Amino acid sequence: MNLRYIKQIFPAALLFLSFGMSSCVNDLDVNPKDPSTNMTVDADALFNKCYANMALAGNGGADGDCDIDGLDGGTTGFVRQLFNANELTTDEAICCWGDEGIPAFNFNQWSASHPMLKGFYYRLYFGVTICNHYLEVCSEHDATMTAEVRFLRAFYYYHLMDCFGNIPFLTSVSSNAASQATRQEMYTWLEEELLECVQDMSEPRAKKSNDAGYGRADKAAAWLLLARLYLNAEVYTGTPQWTKAAEYAKYVMESSYSLHKTGAANYSAYQMLFMGDNGENGASVEAILPLLQDGAQTTSWGTTLFLIAATFKDDMPASGTSEAWAGVRARPEFVSKFFPTNAPEEATPEKMVIEANDDRALLFSKGRTLSVDNIGEFTNGFSVCKFSNLYSTGATPHNSKYVDADFFLMRAAEAYLTYAEATCRANGGTVTTDGKNAIDEIRSRANAAIRSSYSLDDILDEWSREFYYEGRRRIDLIRFNRFGGTSDYKWQWKGGVQNGTNFSSNLNIFAIPDTDLNTNSNLVQNPGY
Repeated sequence: MNLRYIKQIFPAALLFLSFGMSSCVNDLDVNPKDPSTNMTVDADALFNKCYANMALAGNGGADGDCDIDGLDGGTTGFVRQLFNANELTTDEAICCWGDEGIPAFNFNQWSASHPMLKGFYYRLYFGVTICNHYLEVCSEHDATMTAEVRFLRAFYYYHLMDCFGNIPFLTSVSSNAASQATRQEMYTWLEEELLECVQDMSEPRAKKSNDAGYGRADKAAAWLLLARLYLNAEVYTGTPQWTKAAEYAKYVMESSYSLHKTGAANYSAYQMLFMGDNGENGASVEAILPLLQDGAQTTSWGTTLFLIAATFKDDMPASGTSEAWAGVRARPEFVSKFFPTNAPEEATPEKMVIEANDDRALLFSKGRTLSVDNIGEFTNGFSVCKFSNLYSTGATPHNSKYVDADFFLMRAAEAYLTYAEATCRANGGTVTTDGKNAIDEIRSRANAAIRSSYSLDDILDEWSREFYYEGRRRIDLIRFNRFGGTSDYKWQWKGGVQNGTNFSSNLNIFAIPDTDLNTNSNLVQNPGY
């Protein structure tokens, strides 16, 4: 299951499927020893696992054991729960399934016992623990690898801080109960940690899947995470950091990563970012941190396969996989980002793109209603055809079920919109010339019309058009004061009411899972739960 990660993330790695320790790694003693056990650690495999935690549920393939005892791979899948937490809770997506936790996401009514938020929480902490273990026993193994693991630990902690607010914090593997850090404390630590580790990370270089280091984070990943941290600094600390956000976004924009702008065959450049051969078709010039998938070697129900299968039904165009679970579709407020009036009926994605004058309008309305009157009916709501396992070359995927499409967890387009928004806010809400140029590049890539100017509201809509279903919408709505709390912005079924109603601002932060509160007396629940 881990072979693609081991070969691509670290080509020289020994092919041990376990991620931890082995007493017979090799006879050259080039790997470190764990002082607590005096056993040799396979540093390369442990390094690999620090990455693989985001793309795989465990060590046994899609149907194997989950890394996290008592929970299944779907409930804890990083991308799947990133999507659920940050998309199903917003104006972009709604799901017809009755799985425990899905209605609470749809209606903004979660609690400390929510099973999927619990799975997301423990998946993130499992990543922290693996990284802590590596840094304790392998920190002298390779300076670049150590810097990457520090980045990955910061990445896991960023999502914990963003989603769960005041969180347990440890930088070592310990049986002692973790102390609780405030959001402000986590923000300060994240900033310092990223500024330090970036110095030893590899120079930024766009790569294809057959290039050494594809799938590994370099300096651009740390810069982009810093830009994201600074863009949301006012939410996290009460103090905005627009200038810093723009500065680090600019570093990414001036690196070798860039927007993928060249389509192939009948596929637009934007579509190619989300296809089965996106690691090879040129789109990876934009992929700052891709999560590797391979239908023959790296199988998972919770990564790109989930994003395809959950959004497709068998009456839709081919998706490149046999899986069509018919669950997730668009709320009408998202459709209105492309069609403020008169969204096309009975339309394929090809027609939608033409009518919207925007390559990103990858929607399907045949046999669908725009309004979601019946949440339990998949055909209530336009379908989304953004992700697929098709190859832009027409080649056949490696497997008829599991997918080859990598998930671009961080991509260069984020830097462009971050720069535009941050400079606009720093300029009193008026978009700057450079900020407008950044938005123009995003829109030009999508063959969307260039506008004479952009407001902050326009930028928020642009975030949605560019990044829908990629796991960030909740974060953007909170930054614009349009999620929890008093807001004029409503979406269908917001707060559990069809026409939408406000819900409490305390829900901008998820609850610390009750299971962790019950086992760690150092923790205090977030306000309002």
